[in-house]
This record gives sequence, C-alpha cells and structure tokens, in this order.
Amino acid sequence: MAAAPSEAPPARPLLASRRALVTGASSGIGLAVARGLAAAGAAVAVNYHSQAAPAEKLVAEIRAAGGQAVALGADVSDEGEVAGLVDRTVAEFGGLDVLVANSGIQKDAPVGQMSLSDWNAVLSLNLTGQFLCCREAIRAFRAQPPRERGARGSIVCMSSVHELIPWAGHVNYAAAKGGVRMMMQTLAQEMAPERVRVNAIAPGAIRTPINKEAWGTPEALERLLKLIPYGRIGEPEDVARAAAWLASDEADYVTGVTLFVDGGMALYPGFVGNG
Repeated sequence: MAAAPSEAPPARPLLASRRALVTGASSGIGLAVARGLAAAGAAVAVNYHSQAAPAEKLVAEIRAAGGQAVALGADVSDEGEVAGLVDRTVAEFGGLDVLVANSGIQKDAPVGQMSLSDWNAVLSLNLTGQFLCCREAIRAFRAQPPRERGARGSIVCMSSVHELIPWAGHVNYAAAKGGVRMMMQTLAQEMAPERVRVNAIAPGAIRTPINKEAWGTPEALERLLKLIPYGRIGEPEDVARAAAWLASDEADYVTGVTLFVDGGMALYPGFVGNG
C-alpha cells in the first residue's frame, strides 16, 4: 500500500522575525501598513504624533492576534525625536530591519496665497522628516550584525503619484514628493554596497480621511474615477500589501524603485482619445 503523501510544511510568514518601524501609523495608509506588516509576521513599532489612541488600539489588536507591537510617539520633523524614536524601537525589539517612512501632511493653497510657513511645514515633515528617519534607520542597520541572507535593512519611503504628476494648487506637496523620489534613489545607490535596500511606494487616490473631499460624495467619486483607468479608488490595504512585499526578502533584488500603486493614474488617462 502506497504511503500517504506528506503534508507540506506551513508557509513561513513573509516578514517572520523582522523588526519594523512605521511612521505616521495612527491613521490612513500608515495604520494599514503597520497592520499589514504585523500580519506578515513583523514586530511593529507604531509611530504617532498627536493621535495616541488609534495607535494604542492597533497595538492592542496586533498583540491580541499573537503579534508584537508598541506605540511610540514622536514628531518626525524633529531631529532629536527621530533619533529617540529609532533608539526606542531598537530597545524594544533588539534591533531594526525595516523602516516605512510614511508621515506626511498637506497644506494646500494657490501659489500666490501660499505662506512660507505652509511651504516649510510640508517640506519639513514630508521630505526632511523622511530624510531624518532614513538616516537614523541606516545608522541602526550599521550597528547590528548583517543577516546571513538578504538585505541588512530595508527602507520604504512613502511618496505619491505627484512625484511624477504636477499638481496645481499643491506646489509644496508636489515639490516634497519629487524630492522624496530623488532622495530615495540616491540613498539606494549609496547604500546598495552595504546591502541596504531603499525603495518607495507612490500611492494614487486612496480612500483615507485626509482626502475624503475627493471621494466622499457620488459626484466627487465620479470625477475622481475619470483619473483612474482601473475604475476604482484604492484602499489603504492595497498600499500595505505593496509595502510588505517591498520590505521582504521576496524583493531582495529590488532597490531604487518607485512602485506605483495607483490603478493607472500615472498613465495620464486625460490623453485617452486626445493624442
């Protein structure tokens, strides 16, 4: 009698034994990414600035499911607070393997009405803040022994389709995201010999509270969908799945790349039939 086929061993979680920090993780895309990395097996530091309650709720959810997580408050535009945030993550988990630099804001106005304060606020958080987080993560990667296989560390910068598509009335935001793209590529080039991977995700229209005006009514959603060839608005989980893959060893030969998660928005659908 033939022996019964043996069962395949269970698949190892994508980010098993990895230690991650997600900034701006108390709402929207950041919260979904932190949840997604935890579901993929990572221990996750959930950073927040002013909203502790949602971050702590997510941490409780992750722990209840058997995962590891901690909520850590910090302003990522402040150099000292960023250094402290990374130090606390390392102290909590014994090291750091993954950074998702997600924190960002919008302060929109036509150029003639945009204040220097609003310009500086957006550049300070969306670009300088990402630089500070990347720098401190790289310092943490260098301070720990390299892994036997795979990258020594992985960074995912949260960019936007507006690193590519101009956006009238949002010059500070578009300038910051364009800067994120070149910062990411330069860091990827610089850090590749040390086996540190640096990539970015460029979300398109994602259903989050920050952009509810764009999708909150049937009329607004209809206008928005004209810009999305795929025919639906994105969900935060779409970005979370991309982040988990980019951070994992499945993407080990990928660095210096922006992954557009946008349903085709960056394909300039306004040109369809108008070429």
